[in-house]
Amino acid sequence: MCDTLCSIQPGRTLFAKNSDRPVREVQLIEAHRRRDRGGELHTQYLSLADEGAAALIGARPDWLWGFEHGVNEHGVAIGNEKVWTADDPEREPPALIGMDLVRLGLERAGTADDALDLMTALLERHGQGGVADAIDDEAYFSSFLIADPRSGWVLETSGRSWAARPVPAGSGAAISNRIGIRDDWTRASVDLRPGDDWDRFRDPQAWTGLADVRLAVTCPVVDAAGPAPSPLDLRRVLRDHGQPARAIPTTTTRGLPDPAIEADGTGITVCMHVRGYQCTTSSMIAELRADGDEPPVRAWVAMGSPCTSVYLPVFVGQGPAPLVPPALGEVATYRRFAALRERVEIDPWDRDASDEALATIRGVLDPVEDELWEEAEQVAADPARWASFVGESWTRVDRALARLGV
Repeated sequence: MCDTLCSIQPGRTLFAKNSDRPVREVQLIEAHRRRDRGGELHTQYLSLADEGAAALIGARPDWLWGFEHGVNEHGVAIGNEKVWTADDPEREPPALIGMDLVRLGLERAGTADDALDLMTALLERHGQGGVADAIDDEAYFSSFLIADPRSGWVLETSGRSWAARPVPAGSGAAISNRIGIRDDWTRASVDLRPGDDWDRFRDPQAWTGLADVRLAVTCPVVDAAGPAPSPLDLRRVLRDHGQPARAIPTTTTRGLPDPAIEADGTGITVCMHVRGYQCTTSSMIAELRADGDEPPVRAWVAMGSPCTSVYLPVFVGQGPAPLVPPALGEVATYRRFAALRERVEIDPWDRDASDEALATIRGVLDPVEDELWEEAEQVAADPARWASFVGESWTRVDRALARLGV
């Protein structure tokens, strides 16, 4: 389960995603250099001709080749969502999975249009199939949000079938774990005719409450009728534990959502805490600039649950590789942030204890995060300072985690 949103504003696009995965799964955040074309590329289940790759940042479960979300040096950002459709993914042979398509789109695309073209071409040629959740031994189909500095696409799939709806300039979009396109698609696979309702692919038995309750938080943030969100607004909403989207405090000091999950989705929040089943394991905010200023692409990445993590400012320039602290690609680092989440979940029925644990964690992490965000604004226009800033930023986060005993 995940949430992805974007806001296409004059001169820039803001993109954000929370990746929700099984609680026992590790997710890593990595920077990858440009790669020349040639030879074979091994995705999760298939081998393809290697067309080369742009420099990029991506977050992936440690057993997967593909990414849950990421952004490349050209300012293309992509995230995916698990969706339930009338087709049965368990009957499909191993092929491409949603995370493969995210990574392939980021590696090969220079614009959102390019990403849509190549992802749908790969989908139609190779299909979708194979386990995408090893903890629960589950296959599933995906929807995607694709964005660049000027435009975006919502892409929904079922097997080899697909439909896509544009996200025009001055607008926004939010997706979650349900099909949302109806007859408003402008591009689709050959099995759809003009005017067809894509909703026919939705599994009528699928529970939509788990997505509806989160879309009620994310959609207003990117609604074109409201004020354009800032990266700080997106940081707040990705930490949502059930508060109204525009009333979320600057820092999250409230405890977790109730552990009981109701039929209407109560208990499921954007910052996911479904005890023993799923939690948010990685999060990203990206700013994609259209005006040519430095940096053309920047991001803020958080390992683990946003409420018990730090959004680290990182940069994706036109050089050979983006700048991300290497520690974010290590399992041991993920375990440290997971330990903080477990600390606030230790007794979910004791709200006072949960509130106190979370307030203690934020009391240490918030000053570090706020200082790093302010300093990132000062160094953003000077690529010569990016490497030293990113290295020093992790040193400060590492010290804060040590103060918290992890």
